[in-house]
Amino acid sequence: MRSYFAAAFVATGLLAGCSFDSVVGVVEPYRIDIRQGNYVDQEMLSQLRRGMSRDQVRYVLGSPLVVDMFRKDRWDYVYRLRSGQGEVQQRVISLYFDGDVLDRVEGDVAVAQGGADASAPAAARSRVVEIPPAEKR
Repeated sequence: MRSYFAAAFVATGLLAGCSFDSVVGVVEPYRIDIRQGNYVDQEMLSQLRRGMSRDQVRYVLGSPLVVDMFRKDRWDYVYRLRSGQGEVQQRVISLYFDGDVLDRVEGDVAVAQGGADASAPAAARSRVVEIPPAEKR
């Protein structure tokens, strides 16, 4: 009787080992999306106005991810998304200041338009974003 249990145990172990090898190539583990940096969308960009102070820009977009100590007139907002399938997307918005007021915005996020291709490569989307001047009160 003990020999049957031992044989069954060994057979189960061998079958489990064989099936494990065949399952590894078929079953993929779940991988989460990893988001890093500052997410800036079109609604946030549309709130920017030429002539806004640094504090006003920080209120609208949040603190910049990169502030270059050698170029104090530029703030960079970098957003990186690595999807669970391993695809990586990166977007960069650069704000340029003249003194302490916003002068211009450049980046690789396309202005929202009907029919615009959001899947275009970042190099094709690179553009200067026009921002209207501040309204006088």
